[in-house]
Amino acid sequence: MTGLQASTGPIDLAPFIKAYDVRGLVGSQLTVGVVRALGAAFADEVGTPGGEIIVGHDMRDSSPGFAEAFSAGVRDRGVNVVGIGLCSTDETYYASGHLDLPAAMFTASHNPATYNGIKFSRAGAQGISFDTGLRAIRDRATTFLAEGIDTAEELGGARELAVLADYAAYLRALVDLSGIRPLRVVVDTGNGMGGLTVPAVLGAAAGLPELPIEVIPLYFELDGTFPNHEANPLDPANIVDLQRAVLEHGADLGLAFDGDADRCFVVDEKGEGVTPSAIAAIVALRAIERATALDPDGEVVVLHNLITSRVVPETIVQAGAIPVRTKVGHSLIKDEMAATGAVFGGEHSAHYYFKEFWGADNGMLAAMYVLAELGHQSDPMSGISARFTPYALSGEINSTVTDIPGAYSRIVDEFVGMAEFDELDGLTVTGIVQRDAPFWWFNVRPSNTEPLLRLNVEAGTNEEMLRIRDVVLGLIRG
Repeated sequence: MTGLQASTGPIDLAPFIKAYDVRGLVGSQLTVGVVRALGAAFADEVGTPGGEIIVGHDMRDSSPGFAEAFSAGVRDRGVNVVGIGLCSTDETYYASGHLDLPAAMFTASHNPATYNGIKFSRAGAQGISFDTGLRAIRDRATTFLAEGIDTAEELGGARELAVLADYAAYLRALVDLSGIRPLRVVVDTGNGMGGLTVPAVLGAAAGLPELPIEVIPLYFELDGTFPNHEANPLDPANIVDLQRAVLEHGADLGLAFDGDADRCFVVDEKGEGVTPSAIAAIVALRAIERATALDPDGEVVVLHNLITSRVVPETIVQAGAIPVRTKVGHSLIKDEMAATGAVFGGEHSAHYYFKEFWGADNGMLAAMYVLAELGHQSDPMSGISARFTPYALSGEINSTVTDIPGAYSRIVDEFVGMAEFDELDGLTVTGIVQRDAPFWWFNVRPSNTEPLLRLNVEAGTNEEMLRIRDVVLGLIRG
C-alpha cells in the first residue's frame, strides 16, 4: 500500500459532497489527502486500468495543487491522466465530449476564494449526481482515507493536452457571428476563467478570424482572490461595474461570467439586467429553429427548470416544440438532456445546456446565441428583452431557515384551498386563478450547497408578485 496512508481518525466527507458536485472550504474540508482519495475513488467509478481521465482547474490559488493531488490518486489506481491545465469548466466538458473521456474540473464556481471544489463528468460530458455515482465516490474515498489507497501493480501515466484553440473553433462552428452587424460589448469576467476564454472565442487570441465585435474587457486578469468583486453575477452588487461601463462606453450590451465561466448573464444597452429566463427563451427559439432546419419532421424537446418564468414554456410551445419541466441542478439536467434528446435546456441560474455540446452547459455558447440574435436585427437588447419579460419576477430570495419542514407546513396551511401543490423540487405552489385575477406561483427550495431556503415568485402583475412575495417571506421567516 503506497500513496495515501490511512488516517488516524474518521473523516466525514458528507458536509461538502453535495447533490451534484464537491464544494468545500480549503484546508478544513478540502485537503491534499482528501482530494487524492477522491481521485482514486473517481478512477474506480469511471475509469479502467490503462484508460484515461481528463483533469482541469481554474485560477484559484489552491486549484493547481489539488489537481496534482487528484491526478496522483487517479494514477494510484492504474488510470492515466490527461491534464488540460488552466481552463473554464465548459472547456473540460468540451474535452470530455470530444475525446469521450471522464473528466474532473477543480473550481468552486462563484464561491469566495476560501472555497474550492470538483465538478465531475462521465465520458461524453455526462453528469454525475449523488444518485448516479457521487455517493459511491464519496464512500470509496472515505474508505481510502481510513485504510489507505491500494495502488495498482502498474501506476497510471500522464500527458498534457491544450484544448482552448479547438474549443474556440468548435463554438465558432456552432454559431456563425461573422455576418452580424458591428457590436460593442462590455464583458466582465470577474477575474475568473472568462478572462482566458473570451479573447479566444470572441477575439483572435486563438488564431481565429476577427469578428465584428468590439470587446471592452473588465477584470480579465486571472486572480483567484477576486480583488474587484465576487465572480457571482447572480448577485446584483456584482454587476454594478458592468452596468456602469455599458453606459459609459455606449455599448450594445454587457456580458458577465461567473468564476469558472460556465454561466453568463446579460445587461442591455440601458444598463438593465436581462433575466436568465428571457435569455433561455431567446436561445430556445434559435435552438428550435436550428434543429427544425436540420430535421424538419423531427420532434424538438426543450428543457426548463421549474424556477424559470412561465414565458419560457410558452415560447417553446409557440415555436412548435415540446417543453419539459425539470428539477434544478446541472448534473440532474444533463441526465434529462440525454434521456429526452432535448436540443436545449435553460435554468433560472443562467446555466444553459446544448445538445450540440454533449448536453452540457456552456455560458459562452449562450452568449454567442444572444449576440447572434441581437446582431441580426436592428432592435436594441432592451427591446428584445422586453418581448420575453411579460410577467413580474421576484428573483431568488434567500432566507436562513433551521426548520424547513415547519416552514413548509406554514405555507401549506396558508394556501390550502387557494392553490395547487407539487414537490418535484422543493415546494411549488400555483394559485387557482379567479376570473380577471392575475396568475401567480412560487417555489421554495432548500439550497444544495448552503444552509438556505430559496424563494422564487412570479405573477401576472408586479402588484400581485409583491403581495405573494411578502406573504410567503413572512411564513418562511416565521
